[in-house]
Amino acid sequence: MTSPPAPVPHPAAIEVRRWSLDSVGELRHLRSGLRSVLTGVPLGSDGEERIAVVATELATNALRHGRPPTLVRLLQEPGRLILDVADHDLTGEPLFDLERPVGLGGLGLRLARTFATDFGWYRTSRMKHIWAAFDVVRD
Repeated sequence: MTSPPAPVPHPAAIEVRRWSLDSVGELRHLRSGLRSVLTGVPLGSDGEERIAVVATELATNALRHGRPPTLVRLLQEPGRLILDVADHDLTGEPLFDLERPVGLGGLGLRLARTFATDFGWYRTSRMKHIWAAFDVVRD
């Protein structure tokens, strides 16, 4: 099941950091970089780990099903952080398969839907983007 692409959901967001990935072997650098950037950000219980899991899953999907390089950006808006994962495959669409049994892959979008406050996808003239937003906990 796919959904139609949506407009860019975060045009005014500020880029905090970006990673360019060419292989799944680079995912550990993505995870460690995210953890470094997220240290001290008030994300609530397991927030840092949830973001790292979603980033890893979405980047893995982009590396396996898209065209390299995969670009992962961490963006910030007031009250939330946004992961934006992009690849250069303009013809493919994200597949959200609710019928696939657990253990057969395809959990990246399910995890994004479960762990993120909001998520979606869009295309630009050069890339396909999947994004996931996470609320920052306010005191």
